[in-house]
Amino acid sequence: MGKKKEKKEINEKVDVEAVEIEDDTWCWLTHKGIGATFLCISVFALLVRVAVSLHPYSGAGSPPKFGDYEAQRHWMEITLNLPVLEWYRNSTGNDLSYWGLDYPPLTAYQSYFHGLFLRFFDPDSVSLFTSRGYETYVGKLLMRWTVLSSDTLIFFPAIFYFAFVYHSSCHSSRKNDCAWHIAMLLFNPCLILIDHGHFQYNCISLGLTVAAIAAILSQSELLASCLFTLALSHKQMSVYYAPAFFSHLLGKCLRRKNPIHGVAKLGLTVLGTFTVVWWPYLHSTDALLGVLSRLAPFERGIYEDYVANFWCTSSVIIKWKRLFSVHSLKFISLTATVLTCLPSMVQQVMAPSSRGFLYGLLNSSFAFYLFSFQVHEKSILLPLLPASLLALEERRPFKWLMFYGLFSMFPLLCRDKLVLPYFALHALFMLLYHAPCGHGGRPRNASPNNTKFDYFDSFKTFMNGFIYLSSFILHIVYLTMHPPEKFPYLFEAIIMLICFYQFALFAFYTNVKQWSLLEHSTTDEEKKLI
Repeated sequence: MGKKKEKKEINEKVDVEAVEIEDDTWCWLTHKGIGATFLCISVFALLVRVAVSLHPYSGAGSPPKFGDYEAQRHWMEITLNLPVLEWYRNSTGNDLSYWGLDYPPLTAYQSYFHGLFLRFFDPDSVSLFTSRGYETYVGKLLMRWTVLSSDTLIFFPAIFYFAFVYHSSCHSSRKNDCAWHIAMLLFNPCLILIDHGHFQYNCISLGLTVAAIAAILSQSELLASCLFTLALSHKQMSVYYAPAFFSHLLGKCLRRKNPIHGVAKLGLTVLGTFTVVWWPYLHSTDALLGVLSRLAPFERGIYEDYVANFWCTSSVIIKWKRLFSVHSLKFISLTATVLTCLPSMVQQVMAPSSRGFLYGLLNSSFAFYLFSFQVHEKSILLPLLPASLLALEERRPFKWLMFYGLFSMFPLLCRDKLVLPYFALHALFMLLYHAPCGHGGRPRNASPNNTKFDYFDSFKTFMNGFIYLSSFILHIVYLTMHPPEKFPYLFEAIIMLICFYQFALFAFYTNVKQWSLLEHSTTDEEKKLI
């Protein structure tokens, strides 16, 4: 017995020494606090974004409609040169068939202010009609700077706000964990490739969402409601998170002495924010309906391209577009999405908590990604955001999801000629993930000498390695071989099937994990009573 005790004490000392060594290893980055840590990581993250922006973008040199880059530039052209009420209306000055605005008013205002920036330095880049397909060096440089500035002014501060709140409230969190978590949030390869490679402004809506989440965690619910309403008013896809926000805030209001007063305050905040943003279109029913009709592209069908969601994947067997009308498919997809969201929502209404809210965001966004109408490959960014926020809780699943999220966009990024930054960012992410400060491969509070699950972990490692190898081979096949003439999209279909299977498993796991929080909270309450 004495020898066992001595051995246990030695093992505990080794664990403590290992932690101290890790702390010393990263002392240069973390010893001055979260502010200095964030600044160092964010400077590196900005440099990486600049490097990616040197590569091609969506639709580069591909007339007549080019791609997302031209869409964003065209919106600046429209908002600068036409009255507000004509931004969403088809007219001689605004041909909606050529990249008509299909995002809410806050995106239009953002395009207007970015257009002012472009017009100051290069007026020809946003002149009405004559600037279509404008791709000069200066024009491209200015466009890239608008994305970088949006990232710097909105997404980065939001991440700092979240990191400060999250790690301040988590007393067991070490400085190394904080640094690693910030790196995971700022070096999301999917977001960097889409915004700074493909060319979009997801950093704005996602930044507003992160700030709203941080406000929830800091008990600033009115601020959270305002920020999330702004996110919804920038990109309608932010509705992916709406069930989680609604159920969490409702659950908290129901536990107060005056729940109606709490709900009324939140409702007035939301309505007030919507009124300010949508004010130009609230004077006329036709104007408001004109904007709303642009936000729901039902005419495009239930899916486009080869997105790894239920409808596109199951269409290999069930030809949804042939069997059902668009009206029927809208109802079916809405029903499936709501039913998939319900378990997560019920859990938060019953027992609202900060951890449960983060899992709820992940589960509701996955429900929309897998079952909602008209999902794009880029929509995987929405589930990836709460997964990144939960990276310390779900280290291995987070890495797994990031890998398949990136893999699901591989065909899109190949079309944009972003193969080199795709592999470079994936490698950088894996290096940072496995950095000593993050304990990338180990559960959060696990002991390095714990051998309880050695055999199971070995099996998982083997399976992970096998799947990674298979995916790597599929990358090479996609880049070097041509599919059969009868099946021109065979490789895209295989990637879609693999990724959907992984996403469905992940969504099931996180739903189970969220409900397990209810059991833990019940157990804790029973212990307190005893």
